Amino acid sequence: MFCVECGKDGPIFRDGVCKECYLKTHSFSKGPASIDMPVCVTCNSFKYKNSWTSELFGDVVRRMIKNSFDISRELEKLDINTECKEVKEGMACKVYISGFIDDVEIAEEHDLLVRLKKAVCDVCSKQSGGYYEAIVQIRPSKKKLSAEELETLKTTVETLVASFQAKGNRSLFITDSGEEHGGLDFFISDRNTGFIIAKKIQEQYGGEIKQSSKNVGMKDSKQLYRVTYLVRLPAYKKDDFFHLDDLFYLIKSIHGNTLKIINLANWEESTVDFKLIQKAKIIGDKELIKEMILLDEKDDEVQIMDEKTYEVKIIRKPKSITFKSEKIHVVKIDEQIFLLPK
Repeated sequence: MFCVECGKDGPIFRDGVCKECYLKTHSFSKGPASIDMPVCVTCNSFKYKNSWTSELFGDVVRRMIKNSFDISRELEKLDINTECKEVKEGMACKVYISGFIDDVEIAEEHDLLVRLKKAVCDVCSKQSGGYYEAIVQIRPSKKKLSAEELETLKTTVETLVASFQAKGNRSLFITDSGEEHGGLDFFISDRNTGFIIAKKIQEQYGGEIKQSSKNVGMKDSKQLYRVTYLVRLPAYKKDDFFHLDDLFYLIKSIHGNTLKIINLANWEESTVDFKLIQKAKIIGDKELIKEMILLDEKDDEVQIMDEKTYEVKIIRKPKSITFKSEKIHVVKIDEQIFLLPK
């Protein structure tokens, strides 16, 4: 058939004319020449409608285009793509809108200027104002935490917060942190997450959690509370050695108030409640471990030598095992030497 406009012989799209002639006088999408997009000067998040988001710029732009452009409902399999480059006024974008009508592909192009308006998002505003809803306090039971232990706990909390943020909780942040009374304090923006962090610390390191709250005023006719979660760490930790009922043990792992321990005399493992360890004497930790030279090995014993004093000892094996390395680890407690499990 012939197009009544151009006379070309070919498929007729609508109203007796071909696709090319029809699109000269008709369009299936139209929109503004420019749109404004607030961007946070601190965290670079964008504001879409009434909410701030950390989505990629291109994803936010496509959502704004769907909201601000008039796109025909006739278009099926709608696809929106953008190509943007930075200019003095903001971002100059080419908007490509395509789809299908009666199995015929329609593609239209628009020029769009995205004016980036500097602003401060709700989260950064709260953070700069020192906002927090919870305090997570980590305290030792007896001794002061070492610098290494403090750093490990600090890294644990910061990693937990980062993992929640990565899952989309952009309103979560640590307002402040610092060493207090031999432990650490963390000021957290969200009290529910504060409790989860306290629980994770307790699960990993043991101890107990105590909770208290303080009324700090009202908002939207509701009482506002700040909550303090005190995590009281136990006197023991993973890799500690302790003495109980004339036997010596190694703490292999801790999960909440449950511990997995190893009897150094026979390497038997058992799971016990933390209350049992409260009665025990903590002897030390990995600093008690020494490396010894393996001189000879039999089925039930090994001959070892201290590489500093050259003192030779014969130690019975707790169980049938073969040591393949030239050096093995031992722990010396009250003149007794125990072979350590691999």
